[in-house]
Amino acid sequence: MAKDSKQKPAAPTRPRLSRDEQQALGKSLREKCPRDSHAIWVPRPHRPSPLALIEQSNKGRVPGLIPLRMGRMVRTPFTFYRGAALNMADDLAKTPANGQRVQACGDCHLMNFGAFATPERRMIFDLNDMDETLSAPWEWDLKRLAASFVLACRNNRFSEGTARDAVMACVRSYRERMAEYSQMSALDTWYSRIEIKQAVDALSNENGRKRLEKRIAQARARSVLEHDFPKLAAMRGETPTIKDNPPLVYHPRDDHEKSVLEQAQDAFALYRETIQEDRRTLLDRYELKDIAFKVVGVGSVGTFCGVLLLMASETDPLFLQVKEARPSVLAAYAGKTPYPNEGQRVVNGYRRIQSASDIFLGWSKGLHGRHYFVRQLRDMKVSAEVEIMAPGTMSEYAALCGWTLARAHARSGAPAEISGYLGKSETFDKAITKFGVAYADQTEVDHKVLLDAVRSGQVEVTVEPE
Repeated sequence: MAKDSKQKPAAPTRPRLSRDEQQALGKSLREKCPRDSHAIWVPRPHRPSPLALIEQSNKGRVPGLIPLRMGRMVRTPFTFYRGAALNMADDLAKTPANGQRVQACGDCHLMNFGAFATPERRMIFDLNDMDETLSAPWEWDLKRLAASFVLACRNNRFSEGTARDAVMACVRSYRERMAEYSQMSALDTWYSRIEIKQAVDALSNENGRKRLEKRIAQARARSVLEHDFPKLAAMRGETPTIKDNPPLVYHPRDDHEKSVLEQAQDAFALYRETIQEDRRTLLDRYELKDIAFKVVGVGSVGTFCGVLLLMASETDPLFLQVKEARPSVLAAYAGKTPYPNEGQRVVNGYRRIQSASDIFLGWSKGLHGRHYFVRQLRDMKVSAEVEIMAPGTMSEYAALCGWTLARAHARSGAPAEISGYLGKSETFDKAITKFGVAYADQTEVDHKVLLDAVRSGQVEVTVEPE
């Protein structure tokens, strides 16, 4: 380079720490955040009312669907927990964290794990719901997962000992698997996945294993044309349309909802630009035929969710799910997303967390600036039948979820540092178990507040048939 050049030399890059140095760094974090400190759960003075936070989370939702959401949340402490992600985010922000961050799921309860097909048509077990994903402390995911197992065990009328065993199995698996990932290369960690056979083999109960194998076989044999299309759509003359099944699936009923649908074509064109270029070639084989609103889950009820029906020919349908992407419940505590579109936040969270993601995953923007993300409605999806699990199966499933979460966190975090912090003893496992039990107790108290409000007429609910 010429001597008179005014170009400044590049700043020296920070040297990479060795694996041993990363382990030591993680271990040193115990000084400022002892592992047993995670056991503590004491509601802080002036903790917001659970109803106030639920009301806050209801803002911007479809008004007519809010009673349905409340009806689903009030059923049990477990269903309340599933809909109260904002409530727990507010609480988690005040709990100890050692400062390490990962791409967090944000709503990491045991029902947000399951099996699905990869683009190569292999079935894997992974996290499958990332609406609230954001960069955040890794402990938050693990604590939410732990409390969900306690509540699920109580919902199944298992003993408290069984509930604690399930959480211990979950956290122990997380710790031991993180240690394994800490010894793997970066590429091997990124490529790692949990094949469906590994998930099946994790179950020792023969009846449970056979039932899961049967459901997997059914999912593999399921086709959009033979199964989904007759169930979800019908021909109106020569035009295929989505079947109405109010209040769960319905076409627009008022001017406001009709105006949303008028924007569908523009929003779909924007979505097309967000998927990979080679996959646009595939998408372009299909024509958008119909769109309907669809009520999903517990936490998502009342947000703008829909189903798109596309056809490549009269015998070649495709269903896409459109979900509104609101700011993550973690954003007020962990920081806002760097992405201009909340759907983009969700999509990139999926790609960082999952070992394989849907080929039609993309995002868009619609009426009144609402943000959305899009994926296939069903693709060999199999969810856990938690309500009929035996006690032993619950612990084995908990271990599988702990493994899955460790793999997800290892992809975006520093596994050697996290492993160094966790160590080889059960100190951390026992602490999270104590937290899970204490927070499940808190959830039962909060659920009763909602239940009392419903009984007094303060909160309106829509009761669905069992």
